[in-house]
Amino acid sequence: MLYRYCMPGDRPSPLDGVDPEELARFQAGIRRRHAPEQILEELRACAARVGRSPTMREFAADPQTTVHPQTVIEHFGTWNRAKRRAGLVPRRFATREELLGLLRDLGEQLGRAPTARDLDERRGRLPSKSLYGHMFGSLGNALREAGFDVPLGSDRLERAIGQGVALSRQLGRLPRFADWAEARRADASLYTEWQVYRMFESRRGAWSTFQFLIAKRLEAAGETLSTDGRLGRA
Repeated sequence: MLYRYCMPGDRPSPLDGVDPEELARFQAGIRRRHAPEQILEELRACAARVGRSPTMREFAADPQTTVHPQTVIEHFGTWNRAKRRAGLVPRRFATREELLGLLRDLGEQLGRAPTARDLDERRGRLPSKSLYGHMFGSLGNALREAGFDVPLGSDRLERAIGQGVALSRQLGRLPRFADWAEARRADASLYTEWQVYRMFESRRGAWSTFQFLIAKRLEAAGETLSTDGRLGRA
């Protein structure tokens, strides 16, 4: 039985005489009305609607949710634990290792090193690239610390030229900016066209400079190029 101390003249409380075991059975029945997976799905759906991992206030204010934040906490212990179970990322991170672990998990799913675009496409479920930049200096630094092969400086340019040579042979000509963008959509292992562009500090003539480097590499391999950039073999 639940008891409370009553002063003379106090009105009886509704809690007076409540059987704790009966109350516990009732509370357990209430919790069973919301299956854990249903709650996790509500969290995921809310994240998709608000565009990020929701706070308790955002979740409660979402008119399409049918579960109260306190119900979420009763099922999973804490709000952030529930969000982790739902595959969402808490707004705050305890350690750098948690951030690195999320990158490793994503890389395992993708079968390659994650990119900024991969993070953008998973907004609300994964940290933003700006958070990685804040914590590690850049997303590239975070990827290297997570164990991915992410080249630096001249190595990146060398790899981009190699990709350009392969794409030129596939197209039969030097790739234009639009060609590269289309190829990148089909092959996520390529640098993005803007990553290549920024390797030349976005200066005027950046893409033609890149084409020149590709052409020199092709010529060194015995290829001949016409004035319009089409390939032939000597």
